[in-house]
Amino acid sequence: MTTNPTWDPAQYLRHAGHRARPFADLLARVPDLPGNPPRIADLGCGPGNVTAVLADRWPTARVTGYDNSPQMLAEAAAHAGPRLDFAHADLADWTPTETYDLLVSNAALQWVPGHLDALPGWLDGLAPGGALAFQVPHNIDAPLHALMRDLGDTPRWKDRLGHVLRRTDSVHAPAVYLDRLTRLGCAVDVWTTTYLHVLRGEDPVLGWVRGTGLRPVLDALADDPDARDAFTAAYRDLLREAYPSTPYGAVLPFRRLFVVATKDG
Repeated sequence: MTTNPTWDPAQYLRHAGHRARPFADLLARVPDLPGNPPRIADLGCGPGNVTAVLADRWPTARVTGYDNSPQMLAEAAAHAGPRLDFAHADLADWTPTETYDLLVSNAALQWVPGHLDALPGWLDGLAPGGALAFQVPHNIDAPLHALMRDLGDTPRWKDRLGHVLRRTDSVHAPAVYLDRLTRLGCAVDVWTTTYLHVLRGEDPVLGWVRGTGLRPVLDALADDPDARDAFTAAYRDLLREAYPSTPYGAVLPFRRLFVVATKDG
């Protein structure tokens, strides 16, 4: 989020089914909400497709999706309705201005350096018995990211890309979130899941990361198409080796971290 890459909603949504499944798994562990009707915020709502799921799950709720990408918000507007709206906000400095029953975030906090420091303020905006629920990728050491970092740290690319690549501290260990949120007075449920996504098509793993982690690189090299294409081709070749094609597609193991913190009532 704070890196503020230029997002491509169509590219991101190419794997919408795979990306939405962790959100469904997260919501399955969210407890009953205290408000009637509940007030819900989706932090880092992206193209709004999963925000709409919140409105389906809690049909009387008033739901707002927040994002700092004009491209994503333009796509999300198609999902707006009488109880569902979208607004611009950057999670780096967003604080609740009203009381919420649920703050939820789907694969966004990894883009927010220092997001642990935001948690107390977010909890202050929760009603007693309300919940903070989020999931983030927990695979920063997987080839998907490690190969990008290794390539970006080579002499040809380091000066241009060293400052835009996500590092290993972008997401914390599960126990860190458990400890921080428990000390803040929450009942906390933390778990991890590794999904084995079967991706099809030409260079599907590259297609996956083009919608997410590669965006800052593409932005950094946008003024030099030859360099952008050279980096992408070299990274593509590394991904082909790390995630080989099979007769049924390329298998992308993807580990995610889930947190549901319920504020003491």
